[in-house]
Amino acid sequence: MRRGIAVTALVSALALTATACGGDGDSGEGGSGGSGELSGTVTFWDTSNDAEKGTYKKLAEGFEKQHPKVDVKVVSVPFGEANAKFKNAAGGNSGAPDVMRTEVAWVADFANLGYLAPLDDTAALDNAGDYLPQALASTKFKDKTYAVPQTIDSLALFYNKKMLKAAKVDVPETFADVQKAGKDIKDKTGKTGLYLRGDDPYYYLPYLYGEGGDMLDTKAKKVTVDDKPGVDAFKVMKEMLDSKAAITDASDGYNNQLNAFKDGDVAMALDGPWSIEGALAGSEFKNDKDNLGVAAVPAGSQRQASPQGGWNLSVYAGSKNLDASYEFVKYMSSAKVQQQTTEELSLLPTRKSVYEVPAVKDNMMVQFFRPAVEKAIERPWIPEANALFEPIRLQMEKVLAGKATPEKAAEGVGDAYRKLLKDYK
Repeated sequence: MRRGIAVTALVSALALTATACGGDGDSGEGGSGGSGELSGTVTFWDTSNDAEKGTYKKLAEGFEKQHPKVDVKVVSVPFGEANAKFKNAAGGNSGAPDVMRTEVAWVADFANLGYLAPLDDTAALDNAGDYLPQALASTKFKDKTYAVPQTIDSLALFYNKKMLKAAKVDVPETFADVQKAGKDIKDKTGKTGLYLRGDDPYYYLPYLYGEGGDMLDTKAKKVTVDDKPGVDAFKVMKEMLDSKAAITDASDGYNNQLNAFKDGDVAMALDGPWSIEGALAGSEFKNDKDNLGVAAVPAGSQRQASPQGGWNLSVYAGSKNLDASYEFVKYMSSAKVQQQTTEELSLLPTRKSVYEVPAVKDNMMVQFFRPAVEKAIERPWIPEANALFEPIRLQMEKVLAGKATPEKAAEGVGDAYRKLLKDYK
């Protein structure tokens, strides 16, 4: 998952007030009531996008059919607001949901604050050995499990086959190839080669990894983002814009990128499986789905690599209906439900067994994205993980606008990290 990470950090300044849409106010005294039958209300904050939320609402209704005395209240919360809104509600002990769809980088942070219920030895963590190890890794904090993996993802290069063919260019394998292809596409079709996400630091990571770098060395407790690869990553992105091979925006990049790509204004975009359905709805693909191409994220000068993303399900520690909440998480992360989300949304399962189901195994997007996920680089699963993105966003904006050199930008990110992480050098 991945759209608008940068916005999450900004929303914390908006002084969001908790509304009466959370578990603390709505759930009441539920649970089994000593009868063994679940009852009461489970409030579920769903952070999925517009193309996905209808499916998740339908799945939640399926849980109600299994447990007629449980009322699942599905609340759609914009991803960019969800992190700060949950902290505000949980910290104020008012309005937090019973269950929340949490981005993988949020789990350690929320757990460290005491806002999540441990899930070890509960119904929620069902058949833990069936989960992909890298997916399960993001659910841990201090040897306890605070979430259950729901989906896993990474980035890829989406491309318009007809536009590349019209420009007589091959699918780029490196960012250098993207820059060259961008010039040919502009010259021969008048269109732009790549939409470059300039508003979301998650999309900086393939450039950083591609130059051989990383944000941190957590084992050595060392900041590495301002090493040479961090500088080179900013250089590659700036050169892409300066050469007119790419366009960008400083805000609303998710929607701007998706619209530009699906409507044929750009030939390529770095995106993930969460945007497949949205892309296929566009004029370039809705009548010709085969026109959508997906390839590995282009390599930098050192390697090809992309960040691990995804979504987990967490239970609020202050929920008044823990039993039903645990069972809801178990249901929403079950093999059957994961198969449904793959078939309907092309999202990648986190359970190994689901990949053996023919309908999933034969899914074209799964066939591509599973190898991409297996090679994806895990982000630092530390409480400060989500806060690592805002310094990148600020400096990336300066570089792309020509207001800072790549060297100064990398230095600025490194300085911010050392202030944030007191025990890192």
